[in-house]
Amino acid sequence: MTTPAAEADIDALIDYGTAAGKVEPGGIERIPLEERHGKPWHLFATWMSPNLEFATVFVGVIGVLYFGLSFWQALAAVTIGNALGSITHGILSAWGPRHGLAQMVLSRTAFGYRGNILPATLMSLMAGMGWFAVNSISGAYALATLFGFSPQLALAIVIVAQVLVAFFGHNLIQLFERVAFPILLVVFVIAAASTFGHANLATPGTGGIPTTGAFIITLAAAFGYSAGWNPYASDYTRYLPEGQGRMAGIFAGLGDFVSCTFLMAVGAASATIVNTGLSNDASPTDAFTHSMPGWISAITLLGIALGAVSANVLNIYSGAMSFLAMGIHIGYRLRRAIVAAVFGVAGGIIAYAYLGDPAAYENFLLIIAYWIGPWLAVVFVDRWMRRGDDDAITTVAEDPTSTNWAGPVAMLIGLVVSVWLFSNQTNYVGPVPTANPDFGDSTFFVGFLLSAVSYAVLVRVLKPTSVLDRQVP
Repeated sequence: MTTPAAEADIDALIDYGTAAGKVEPGGIERIPLEERHGKPWHLFATWMSPNLEFATVFVGVIGVLYFGLSFWQALAAVTIGNALGSITHGILSAWGPRHGLAQMVLSRTAFGYRGNILPATLMSLMAGMGWFAVNSISGAYALATLFGFSPQLALAIVIVAQVLVAFFGHNLIQLFERVAFPILLVVFVIAAASTFGHANLATPGTGGIPTTGAFIITLAAAFGYSAGWNPYASDYTRYLPEGQGRMAGIFAGLGDFVSCTFLMAVGAASATIVNTGLSNDASPTDAFTHSMPGWISAITLLGIALGAVSANVLNIYSGAMSFLAMGIHIGYRLRRAIVAAVFGVAGGIIAYAYLGDPAAYENFLLIIAYWIGPWLAVVFVDRWMRRGDDDAITTVAEDPTSTNWAGPVAMLIGLVVSVWLFSNQTNYVGPVPTANPDFGDSTFFVGFLLSAVSYAVLVRVLKPTSVLDRQVP
């Protein structure tokens, strides 16, 4: 016999299933109160599922395999990085129920309507194309290994599945993530058990670069991954009823932290396994599953493919939302769905171009935080200065005449200066880590601080304007 609460949850799931079969209309408009639905705990599955995939594993791998940390050092680095990224994710998620607006629309209060083109463009490129390509490649590798498909055919299958779910929109995405969550959790718990059973966690770090620098780079990579979802946060909470912001933030942040830390730990452990008989041209997914028994390897590869789809339906959905937040007007009722499909095709082309280049993972994961740090700083300082005035924030975010040039200028200052001086990448090493490798890659931290201070100063000089300034008392 079911309880009333359980029956209500079943009814809600049925309602989601019915609504999921309809393409979400419109674009980035505010969600009216009468259309709000869902529960905050749904956000735990929404943010667990997309992180239960191979790109998450690979962050742990690079800390040990590429940067020479021991397992325990890598675990500490990714735990701190994920905690920072998940806290900011929870804070941003809490804004959705308050305003009913997507994250890049809310970003307009700090950047102005036109100035917001800067972060919205970066978000569209990173999410709708960059992350989409990275995750599609891992899903394609997994399917190709499991079924013997050509990588190109496997990539096409993964892309079609991702675009189809994202095209239908919010309700199907939420339902898909909730259904995928228990499947992915079981698969990766089994994979984790097998991995830790073969791992040698006492293996010392191999060095290569100073341990402090390697630790900071790994921490930054983990932060870049978990905080990579920050510009998406309120996209998936804006449908929740008012007053649900605090709990939405808690569940969203927990889902991000638990899934990222769990799988990055598995990745770090897998890098301590000596894989004999593995060919030199093996894909990263082949290397990860090589030590597993046949049936565990098979279900893990399926989980990697499903996890790639779970992550990428969010990437192209939010990439499309950010594209519309640039102020580009598309008159069609299904404008969001159409843009999502276009992003899927564009991301697929990029994925195809890098299908044979696994090293693209490392480079992309390490630079993703470069722009997010300065953007976060501007958004948080602006919100702190506007604290306690939610109605005004909503009004400014929807005002096409609003200006706030302090935002883009401060973001550019933080981004350009931090990358120039502190970047530590394969293709460019800034003067600070060149002179002192112990700095690792501190670009995010410096960029965040510079943009925060710059905005606090510039906003008093380049004063924001909006429709509120033109209202007659």
